[in-house]
Amino acid sequence: MTALYVLLALLVFGLLVLIHELGHFLVAKAFGVGIREFSIGMGPKIFSWKGKKKWGEEDELRQPAATDPDAAEDEDEKEPEERVTTYSLRAMPIGGYVSMVGEDEESESSASFEKKSVWKRIAIVLAGPVMNVLLGAILMLILVLSTTHPETGKTLLLSNRIGAFQEGSVSHAVLQVEDQIVRVNGVRVHTGNELVYEIMNQGYEPLDLTVIRNGEETLLEDVVFPGMEAEGIAFGSADFKLYTEEVTFGNVIKHTFFRSTSTVKMIFDQLGALLTGRFGLNAVSGPIGVTEAMGDAAKDGFSSFLNLVIIITINLGVFNLLPVPALDGGRLLFLLIEAIVRRPLNKKIEGYINFAGLMILFAIMIIVTCKDIVGLFIR
Repeated sequence: MTALYVLLALLVFGLLVLIHELGHFLVAKAFGVGIREFSIGMGPKIFSWKGKKKWGEEDELRQPAATDPDAAEDEDEKEPEERVTTYSLRAMPIGGYVSMVGEDEESESSASFEKKSVWKRIAIVLAGPVMNVLLGAILMLILVLSTTHPETGKTLLLSNRIGAFQEGSVSHAVLQVEDQIVRVNGVRVHTGNELVYEIMNQGYEPLDLTVIRNGEETLLEDVVFPGMEAEGIAFGSADFKLYTEEVTFGNVIKHTFFRSTSTVKMIFDQLGALLTGRFGLNAVSGPIGVTEAMGDAAKDGFSSFLNLVIIITINLGVFNLLPVPALDGGRLLFLLIEAIVRRPLNKKIEGYINFAGLMILFAIMIIVTCKDIVGLFIR
């Protein structure tokens, strides 16, 4: 890894965290929640500045005014400082946060997070992950438009219809040219990229394919594809070429949407593979491993790098929605329970659970980081 790739990775991580926290920030602001601090990064503060607009001016956020006129005057001087948002940049670009009034402490202010309705709080919690997924979809649109045919230079939209078979094709024994593959082991596919991914992900074993042949839907069972192996993990390989689709507004949107949803599915597939033992710890990467992967992707070109950034930002959004304490999904779970039982959970118990979840996440991060560091020296 060169310093340039490390800087590039830090820039990408910082941008993705900014987008994530900006989602929480904007929705909280829209619902009138007071923001104490909006921070990019963790650890020591590099610099900060205070906003000009006060929040919660309709509330008495401080203690009742003292009877001493001089003391009351001192309190009035402090009030603007307490009611403005601090914007901070911190030393370690591995996270960020939005500190909201009443988020982790008791507050009687109507600008408090806890004083908002449970559905507004759910919207605030969801906003961060949703922003990451939306960013991934926007970047996917750019990727779709920038992927071009090597000969014509035009935008390349792969269909799910077979145009030809590669030399020595294995699946040619069952499949035919003009077959349109619409399901792989029951998973619906709409584009060539989805089709290639599903074969790669599941094709290390025989597949059941649903195809449209001569206008009729036909189920082909136990279709075999060539296998390949990477770092001890078996994958399948599509051994045919696909027709392209006409570049229209509708087709571009279709490919953007389904390639984005396929990326979300890929993340859940990988999580399932980790839980079932198909993928081992060596398949998990922390910041160091991702930085190295970014460097490799950057060397391969713009499309490879952009595709990796898309996977990272969508992964950030999806991972944060998992019902794990200390993540947005953990807080979302608590809020959904509150909505069902119609009363908030005990804050102390919730705090203990979140702290335990945070310690577990830190432990996993340390283990993965150590694995990545060892991997830099052992090939």
